[in-house]
Amino acid sequence: MTTRPGPTTRIRVVELSGSTTRERRDDLTTEEPLEIRLTAHDGTRKTVAITMRTPGHDFELAAGFLHGEGLAGPGDIAAIAYCTDEDLPPEARYNTVTVRLRGLIPDLPALERHFLTSSACGVCGSASLDALHDRCKPVPRGRLALTPEFLYGLPDALRAAQGVFGKTGGLHAAGLFSAAGTMVAVREDVGRHNAVDKLVGWAGLTERLPLAEHVLMVSGRTSYEIMQKALAAGIPAVCSVSAPSSLAVELAREFGITLVGFLRGERCNVYAGSERIAME
Repeated sequence: MTTRPGPTTRIRVVELSGSTTRERRDDLTTEEPLEIRLTAHDGTRKTVAITMRTPGHDFELAAGFLHGEGLAGPGDIAAIAYCTDEDLPPEARYNTVTVRLRGLIPDLPALERHFLTSSACGVCGSASLDALHDRCKPVPRGRLALTPEFLYGLPDALRAAQGVFGKTGGLHAAGLFSAAGTMVAVREDVGRHNAVDKLVGWAGLTERLPLAEHVLMVSGRTSYEIMQKALAAGIPAVCSVSAPSSLAVELAREFGITLVGFLRGERCNVYAGSERIAME
């Protein structure tokens, strides 16, 4: 019987403390590959990505990745399942997800790249900001107004919801908050981009996209691929405890997304979209 991998892996370690040592058990964040395959209604199949991820919410990860890359929206997906092909080794079946499309596999340049992505990097399907304009519109101004108090409470709320981080101390999180400050959903993964994909995939599979009037809070730095995924999901504000990259800031300013970085304690930097910050 094939064992389904979990989000944590227990090992034994030798702990050094001063001049003494002891052997004890330790929980690690699991990191395993996930292959995402597409199957068209005519039977055509293609592998679109292999990413290193923390097992759990794999179907959401696949759906979120496809949405963020502009390959398939929620309405294009007929079914998602773990692969049971006879040619696949049993130990790999829970590391392979097949997404069955209602139509044909789209003829997009991103599909020509059969790539392996590590948990430390993102998957960027568009080579430039200009390419994003072909499939994404600027985020509407909307009614979202963020008070400083709202922002200052996000990091602690996200950390409190990180169950696997509490056991391992070794993975990222992405949290979705309503305009009222309520946490709507949170996902964890060894990769920042995977955590966001899982969150967007959850929203797509539960018919919540676009995520207007919501705020995305991430536990690490904000890079271009994180902002690209937020833009594709229609998220008007992205916050992080760390720094954004220069291209992330450029994307935020060009597409009307509020971008907040170094959100720690009662301070932060607003890199774009300051008009959504409601000061008394």
